Amino acid sequence: MVYSHDTFGLGNIRRMLSICKHLIDTMPEISILVVSGSPMVHSFRIPQRLDYIKLPCLKRTEKEGYSVKYLGTDIDETMRLRSELILSAVANFRPDLLLVDKKPYGVKNELKGVMNYLKIHLPETKVVLLLRDILDSPAATMRIWEKNGYQEAIRKFYDLVLVAGTASVFDVRKEYHFGPLVSEKVGFCGYIQREAGLKDRATLRKELGLETERLILVTPGGGEDGYRMVETYVAGLAFLPASHHTRSLVICGPEMPEAQRKKVSAATVKYPHVQICEFTDDLMSYMDAADLVVSMGGYNTICEILTLRKRAVVIPRVKPVEEQWLRAERMARLGLFKTIHPDDLEPRSFMQAVLEEVGAGMRDAGSDEAIDLDALPRIGSAISRLLYPVSGDDKTVEADCACGRGAIEEIKGRVPLLNGLTG
Repeated sequence: MVYSHDTFGLGNIRRMLSICKHLIDTMPEISILVVSGSPMVHSFRIPQRLDYIKLPCLKRTEKEGYSVKYLGTDIDETMRLRSELILSAVANFRPDLLLVDKKPYGVKNELKGVMNYLKIHLPETKVVLLLRDILDSPAATMRIWEKNGYQEAIRKFYDLVLVAGTASVFDVRKEYHFGPLVSEKVGFCGYIQREAGLKDRATLRKELGLETERLILVTPGGGEDGYRMVETYVAGLAFLPASHHTRSLVICGPEMPEAQRKKVSAATVKYPHVQICEFTDDLMSYMDAADLVVSMGGYNTICEILTLRKRAVVIPRVKPVEEQWLRAERMARLGLFKTIHPDDLEPRSFMQAVLEEVGAGMRDAGSDEAIDLDALPRIGSAISRLLYPVSGDDKTVEADCACGRGAIEEIKGRVPLLNGLTG
């Protein structure tokens, strides 16, 4: 069973569905039930042996602040409804393993009852926490974790903490001052390599009518807070030289308010080389077809850029959390892409940065600092290890590993384990 944090954007549900698909592809005997309040979960391709329970939607109002997105109910009764739906699902589905996204007790502690139920009634169920590489600034994260007792939750209820990132970019154990009992449960898995799109680069460029032009893809992710980036990009089109040979495809995102999307469309009417699109569930194909990606700094988008080794100009979100800025700034220092702080965003310099990057051509495969993109097989190995514990003659070698209990060698080819995790 997978619990997906779901209060803002598409990032969490996309990341968790990628993990689910990998587990299903590599472990043919499992079925997965996803529990999420994402308003877009139905829009993604759902593989066989996976189903989902849709919770009432929430929206984030500020740091750790939430309200009800669609229902005309107050937040307390909506949280009771969500909690009871999740608990009922656990009691009836009886998962062998619960994978929890981001928050050890869930949104507004809605998993507390679930954790206690598992401890008493399903003690054999393994519980794993999945963290992205960066949550927020150290000060803000430590304050929230202390307030909610998250380290105690991990010590008491969790078997493993898997981080979809690398310690070389951001070591959550040190940055967030994890205690020793929590730190020894942490495994760094690397970043998530994204699957190839449904169409190859040549096919999609032909469909888009591209010949010698360079394609700039502009994507604010879900789009709920991406209007300023898109608006500034469109305003910057006035500074394109007359001799430019570029086309722009702006994918606004399904959560950009309709009024803002209409403003973007109206502003681009005078630019025949600009195309506007609301949403695609095949963003990787469009990224592959592009010569440059202009985006915000969400985890999934960055993983797509890294997977395709695309040149990119990244304008990260800095409020209400600093996660995107921390990731973008550290990766920009590694030479992986160019980043602009949103406080420095203005049309002329933005377009100058875009033209510099699109003019630089494709990245060489070995030109940048290598980023570990093996998260999916490592997450799968760790989960397999919990579902199929090694004993007796099956176990070969145990050595040091990121989980603090030793990196496990292959079990005579029978099941994949934790080999490859880095500490």
